[in-house]
Amino acid sequence: MSSLGLADIYAARQRLAGLVRRPPLQPSPMLSALAGGEVRLKLECLQETGSFKLRGATSKLASLDAEARARGVIAVSTGNHGRAVAFAASRLGVRAVICLSELVPANKVEAIRALGAEVVITGKSQDEAERHAERLIETEGLVYVHPFDDPAVLTGQGTIGLELIEDWPEVDTCLVPLSGGGLIAGIALALKTVRPGVRMIGISMVEGAAMHESLEAGRPIEVEERPSLADSLGGGIGLHNRLTFALCRELVDETLLLSEAEIAAGMRHLFMAERLVAEGGAAVGVAALLAGKVDLGGRRTAILVSGQNVDMTRFLDVVGKGGDG
Repeated sequence: MSSLGLADIYAARQRLAGLVRRPPLQPSPMLSALAGGEVRLKLECLQETGSFKLRGATSKLASLDAEARARGVIAVSTGNHGRAVAFAASRLGVRAVICLSELVPANKVEAIRALGAEVVITGKSQDEAERHAERLIETEGLVYVHPFDDPAVLTGQGTIGLELIEDWPEVDTCLVPLSGGGLIAGIALALKTVRPGVRMIGISMVEGAAMHESLEAGRPIEVEERPSLADSLGGGIGLHNRLTFALCRELVDETLLLSEAEIAAGMRHLFMAERLVAEGGAAVGVAALLAGKVDLGGRRTAILVSGQNVDMTRFLDVVGKGGDG
């Protein structure tokens, strides 16, 4: 079991002071009526890079000593993590290298490059980009910034839990997107230390939910990654996962999966009823409620809306035409 605790999350908050936003916990009258109890939305989609990932990346970079900062950092990511590392590095004056495969669309490459990072495009897959990153770590001494399985990253995400308990001490249920587990594990560590009875529900998609399948199997396993509206929830948890699998097994009360049509309905609701742009992976909490997958029984429920970095052409197709991607 991890030795991480609430003190580590408070330390992460100190590192993040003045570097990340504290997004609102916004009441949703429509979802509250549907749930039969108060529902509030934690709008991490309003972070400067458009997702919660900025907390973990900033926490990791701010935790580095002067020697490590001088060496620079490296990450492998096509999306929110890469953006967050590039932004945090620019803010803190640290060299950042982001490794991407040749398959990454040009607009994503340019978005990361525009934040000041060095972009290295190599290989036909993310696995090949990862191997190139490992070589750069060996040859250039760069510090690897893992997207979730790292204490500083996990506790950075856990600062959301501190804000939830401060802004709404009565919260007793939390719906959180589930991918590698860093987000829900960090939040659960904060919430359950203060309120052990808080119910933590992790939500993912039917198409390749690595943490859900690993928890079902009782050990980290590989899953086939398939296209999904919730693409930001894809990817493995690592067969040698150090932190998040054990924390999720201990602290997450329930995990559930959604179809593509259900995820699309969540995106449409957030846009039409809440006036929020949300990527598919960020809409799964709302989608689970709309689909009747969770019985909230009048409980006071916080739902994480984790990011807004969605391809807008596809987004408009989903919300405008009622398609499921």
